[in-house]
Amino acid sequence: MLISSTLAHRLQAMPKVEIHVHLEGATDAETIYEMAKRNQVELPVTSLDEWKNFYQFRDFNHFIHVYTTASECIQTPDDYILMIERFIKHQSEQNIRYSEVFLSVSLHSQKLTDDELLAALAAGIAAGEAKYNSRVKFIADISREYPDTQTKVLEFALKGQEKGIFIGLGLGGVEPGNPPEGFAETYQEAKKQGLRVVAHAGEADGPQSIRGAIKSLQAERIGHGIRCLEDAELVEELRRSQIPLEVSPQSNYCLGIVPRDQAHPIRKMIDAGLYCTLNSDDPPMFSTNLNKEYLTLAAQGFSWEELWQLNLNTLEASFLSEAEKAVYRAEWQACLL
Repeated sequence: MLISSTLAHRLQAMPKVEIHVHLEGATDAETIYEMAKRNQVELPVTSLDEWKNFYQFRDFNHFIHVYTTASECIQTPDDYILMIERFIKHQSEQNIRYSEVFLSVSLHSQKLTDDELLAALAAGIAAGEAKYNSRVKFIADISREYPDTQTKVLEFALKGQEKGIFIGLGLGGVEPGNPPEGFAETYQEAKKQGLRVVAHAGEADGPQSIRGAIKSLQAERIGHGIRCLEDAELVEELRRSQIPLEVSPQSNYCLGIVPRDQAHPIRKMIDAGLYCTLNSDDPPMFSTNLNKEYLTLAAQGFSWEELWQLNLNTLEASFLSEAEKAVYRAEWQACLL
């Protein structure tokens, strides 16, 4: 379906919020290449052009290889500052006013001391927010294939919470074979200490992963969650509870969870009364950004009103305070006038 230029312009101009995006996965190939050269990290390529080609999505295993290789290139405080500043710039260019951003702390905790890393994150946030009209808060993500790191990630998140950098704890990484139940105690402690808690579930694994994230972790939001449709009883539970689902269509297409020739199941999820939000996940690695995610749904027949509602959903599902949400709501409404 062709999208009118009027709708495309409105979607670009619309003030937005994003709540499921990974800092490492949102860093473009050029920035990672720059860090690799500066830090003398050996890449599986010999030129920037080859690296850009390597960065393009091929399959899930290749994506994980790209993601972990990129993470290895990020080593110094200046790397983190640069990465965050460029991230905020990119968000601002799409009129994304606020983002809740995952940092895969399991992959970074050995590179710098906690204080060094937190200082770098704070400096990157301060520099980016001063230059661009966009704000960020971080969620410390446990890579579930490294369960031994969960206590360290929680400790780091709590230190970051004290400094106003981190607002929550998340669970990402390789879903099959790494069920949520193994992280229940860490999540319980995180909630006790005032952190918000979210978890990736129902993406590469089925409905039981979503159930585990809700029951064992008391997750307040579910990352992806699209495979809930395989279980009618779970769909009904999600409809009743209205737990927000952080949906990322292009990520699902790239990873083969949704075939390219099919409309994205977010339509079925919304029709079933589920609480859906729209996000970009790992934008340059999936050749997308949040604007393109809205355009993807517009091309599949979503109306302006439906896309606007998804954006409102995302704002309300964020962990902003009620006072902060009220400011953005007023801005959103002014955009409609």
